[in-house]
Amino acid sequence: MKNFGSSSMKPGLIFFNCSTKISCFMSTFIFLAVKYIMNPLMLHLCYFTALSLLGYFLLSVTKPRTHSTTPKTFDVFFTSVSAATDSSMGTVEMEVFSNCQLIIMTILMLAGGEVFMSMLELFFIKSKLPKHNDHLLITPSSKPTKSVEQIELNSICCSEKTDHISFDNKNNKNNNNTILKHNSIRYLCYVVLGYFLIVHVGGSCLVLWYISLIPSAKHVLEQKGLQAETFSLFTIVSTFSNCGFVPTNENMIVFKENSGLLLLLIPQVLLGNTLYPACLRFAIWVLKKITKREECDYLLKNYREIGYDHLLSRSRSCFLAITVFGFIIVQLVIFCSLEWNSEAMDDLNFYQKLVASLFEVVNSRHTGESVLDLSIISPAILVLFVVMMYLPPYTSFLPTRNCDEGDSKNCKEKEKETKSLLECLAFSQLSYLAIFIILICITERHKMKQDPLNFNVLSITIEVISAYGNVGFSTGYSCERQLKPEISCKDKWFGLVGKWSNGGKLILILVMFFGRIKKFNMKGGKAWKLS
Repeated sequence: MKNFGSSSMKPGLIFFNCSTKISCFMSTFIFLAVKYIMNPLMLHLCYFTALSLLGYFLLSVTKPRTHSTTPKTFDVFFTSVSAATDSSMGTVEMEVFSNCQLIIMTILMLAGGEVFMSMLELFFIKSKLPKHNDHLLITPSSKPTKSVEQIELNSICCSEKTDHISFDNKNNKNNNNTILKHNSIRYLCYVVLGYFLIVHVGGSCLVLWYISLIPSAKHVLEQKGLQAETFSLFTIVSTFSNCGFVPTNENMIVFKENSGLLLLLIPQVLLGNTLYPACLRFAIWVLKKITKREECDYLLKNYREIGYDHLLSRSRSCFLAITVFGFIIVQLVIFCSLEWNSEAMDDLNFYQKLVASLFEVVNSRHTGESVLDLSIISPAILVLFVVMMYLPPYTSFLPTRNCDEGDSKNCKEKEKETKSLLECLAFSQLSYLAIFIILICITERHKMKQDPLNFNVLSITIEVISAYGNVGFSTGYSCERQLKPEISCKDKWFGLVGKWSNGGKLILILVMFFGRIKKFNMKGGKAWKLS
């Protein structure tokens, strides 16, 4: 009799078991890796990282305008990240870049824009939908359509048939709703695409038309060697994407007397960010009135089922628009009362002062294009801008504490959800920003001692909050503010970050990435109780 307890396993069987375990382990690892990467947070982070690296490679292989002012390698990467994240934090003067490099930056700003990314997500959802929805109407229990008289007759003869027919009708109704939902998603894709194209093409044509008609604006571009077509497209893409880059060194300061150009750019700032949900809903409402399509009605009533974050309810869109214009009015009143007769407003008439003030306060939320020198603006206004830059784009005043229409049940369910350990350990947005400011103060501590007027806490805070809000405002660096003047010091038209060490710049790069993915941590710090 064989002794099974003492018999050893065959080598082939051992190898088979080992290989099976390894393959199971590898498949499990790949599954978890894919699941982790497919997380929306990781997808966004990978997208911005890949876009920044691609931009860095393209900007590196192309030649700048002049070889005497070739930017450093790290500054090129910083510029690429700033353009991809729509932050417009500058360490290099913009006129250093050639026309080809400006086009590359235009593509980076376009691809990194919030509206463009949301449009990509919509088309990705559309690609996953069934190409033909007719098969949804064919179910195993489907029967030929019956007339009302036949149904009544069958109900008298046998009640079971009536129940079967009602079930079929309910099933067909659900299928029709599914088809309508899919068609509405497809329709929304083309609405967003049309919105995107109309704003960019129309805005570029208007700016190009203005430059061709106004000699002073045309003279500025000729003096700086910039092509009008490139300038128009670059500026519109940057403004709509809320980036804030402008091909000129002085940003929009050189156009502060061209009030018409400023008025053309103000709507672009709002259409691409803070007012995008309200304008999108209004566009769908207009299309509903014109085309009478049922997809428009479905989009307006069932915005949550679509899954598009930028399509909000009617009440939320209205309160968002009221909040946006309320912030603009409050900022405009405060700005004009404090800066109307300041040095920043010199050589401007009443109309130009009003338009320049309006342009500055509109850009304080997210775009960051500046028509005035922020280094000579009063500290009270700078603190106000810091608050505006910190606020998320869809911040709105809601008079009630309830959630959006028809969502009270979901809100109660969310309140009962238990928090994971990661959510409990997460800090709030202000906590992370405080940590970033402290780290930068550590890396730049020597410069803060030697040059306290340029490197002060308020200037660093503006730089960090601006990078977090993807705005681009900066007080810059001035040689005149040096306590120990340096003979070799030359004023440059870039942000204060341009004078930081590589360590400080690297931290600000992290802040720019954090700013673009901050929507995934807007509820951070909820587990911390301060009372």
